[in-house]
Formats: sequence, structure tokens, C-alpha cells
Amino acid sequence: MKNSFNINNLVRENVKQMKPYSSARDEFGDFDTADMIFLDANENPFVNGVNRYPDPQQISVKNALAKLKGVSEKQILLGNGSDEVLDLIFRAFCEPKTDNIITLPPTYGMYRVLANINAVENREVLLSDTFQPQIEKIVEAIDENTKIIFLCSPNNPTGNSFSDESVAYLLQYFKGLVVIDEAYIDFSKKESWINEFDEYPNLVITQTLSKAYGLAGIRLGICYASKEIIAVLNKIKPPYNVNELSQKRALERLKDKDNMKAEIESIIAQRDELLKELLLVKFVEKIYPTEANFILVKVDDANKRYNELIDRGIVIRNRTTQPLCENCLRFTIGTAQENKKLIEVLQSFK
Repeated sequence: MKNSFNINNLVRENVKQMKPYSSARDEFGDFDTADMIFLDANENPFVNGVNRYPDPQQISVKNALAKLKGVSEKQILLGNGSDEVLDLIFRAFCEPKTDNIITLPPTYGMYRVLANINAVENREVLLSDTFQPQIEKIVEAIDENTKIIFLCSPNNPTGNSFSDESVAYLLQYFKGLVVIDEAYIDFSKKESWINEFDEYPNLVITQTLSKAYGLAGIRLGICYASKEIIAVLNKIKPPYNVNELSQKRALERLKDKDNMKAEIESIIAQRDELLKELLLVKFVEKIYPTEANFILVKVDDANKRYNELIDRGIVIRNRTTQPLCENCLRFTIGTAQENKKLIEVLQSFK
């Protein structure tokens, strides 16, 4: 049975009424541009590779992603990193000083930041001791002004994925948007939820080229959702939010499937090796299961060990201030040489 979701009940009234900005490139339509003279956008006419504005709809990149993921180009929105994509979701669907969202700490910190920026209440429902959603408490937190539930799976900083049963229940029960942040999905054995849009019209998936694709420097985030949801987000996105150089580099990487696959396999192999080696470090108290490109580890004194590693030239993330993460450190998986150095340094500490 499908969720009785109605997008018109969620979209902000001002967004419903607005007319989106139409850029010069939006207006002339889809033509063969090879022999055309462009005198429409007040650009510098001298060719240098970036003298023209980029494609505002990033059609080439969307085509490549659509083939890779098995979705329609109209189900894709690209942004200047996932943070812009998430911000657009807030601005399209959450009325400032009225609506609220639900997040499940410990989780990605930008959900809270964006809620604050957009004057939206953030209702936090802690994960369980095993870092799984507490469904009953989430349901209790929902009211008529709850617009979005954010699920980061695999979760940052814990590394684990949420159970399919929990995710499916929320998608079925909740009449707002369920945003599943799949930034680390390429390192997991679990399947993406990307094939479930027909079953769950309130499903929104965010992914990124920053992690498995190794393109953090170009800032390209991806949103997959129904055509109706993407159409709303397209109304409010900046006209040229993904630059020409980012689009070109993304296309190159998306075509380089063999190298990308090899890199992911290497990271997973190194993760498995690091999990074994960390068991031999005397001050490590607990190693949490992970399906991401990082490992969360509980130690005797996180602040002490973090500072010791900094002094030895190794930068990790101290997560001890996060809920349920007291004395926890997060190690990103590096190269074989970097991981070897990390273990040698950790084993040298008293």
C-alpha cells in the first residue's frame, strides 16, 4: 500500500506562487549549438574554455547519472555539494518559525546547522545504543508541522546502516519527506533506496561525488526524487549553481568506471585490514561496525589520543562531544601506507 503523500500539502505557499528566474540559456531551448552565435547573456566572446555560462540544468552530467542509476533525468537535481541540495529542500518545504524537522543524533551536523539558518525547529531523537532509529520515539515527535525526517544511512559518524524495516516503516507512516542521505552508500553491501520511488513518493535520496568518486574538491551533490519534488527544487535553485569545470570533471570521472571501482575495492580492503589492526591497540575499548569509508572507535581518553596523533602529524576526528560517542575517535580510511603509519603511531602510545 502506497503512502497517501500529497506534495502540495508540503510546499511553502511562496514557493508555489513564485515564478523561477529564467536565465539566458534556459530561454532559447534545446538546439544544436555548434554553429550558433551567442549574443544573449552578456558574456565575454573570446573563447578560453570557461567564457560561457555553464549549462544551468547540467544535462550531460544528469544523462550520465540517469544511465548509471536507472532513473530519469527529471528525477535528478545537482547542487554545489550536498549541503546546497539539503538547503534547497529546507527552503522549498519548511516554513521558517513554523515548521520542524526530525534528526537522529549522532548524525551529520549540517542538518542542525541548516535548520538554524532557515529558522526551522530541529527535533532530535537519539539513536538507540546500537545506533538504530527509535521508531516509537520518532513517531511521538511528529506533529502537523513536521515536514522532514533526515536519515543518514550509512550514518556519519557511526558508520552503520539503518535497518530496512525501520526505514520502510517511516516512509510508509510519515506524510512528509523522508530524506535518506546516502553519501557513503558505495562502501556498503546494502542496496540504495533509489529504486523505491514508485513505492514511496515521499522518498528523497541525497548522494555525492565527494566520497567514493574522489571529487570532494569540485563540490557536486546529487538529489534523487520524484519528478514532482525535483520540479519544486528546480524552481528555487540558483540558475548556474554547478560551474563548468565541475561539470566537465564529473563527466570524466563518471566515465572512468574501472578506476573508480578499483579505488572503492581498495578502500574496503584497507578498512577490513584496519579493523583487524585496531583490535591490537591496547587503549582501544570498542570498534563499531562500519559500512562506510571510516571507523568509529572508542578509546580510553579521546582528547588525549587526538592530541597525541596531531603531535605526530596525523589528523583524525574527535567525536567525543557527540551524543552516544563519549571518548570516540573517527578514522577515515587512507592509503595502505597512511593506514600502516597510523597503526604504528597508535601502537607506540602508552
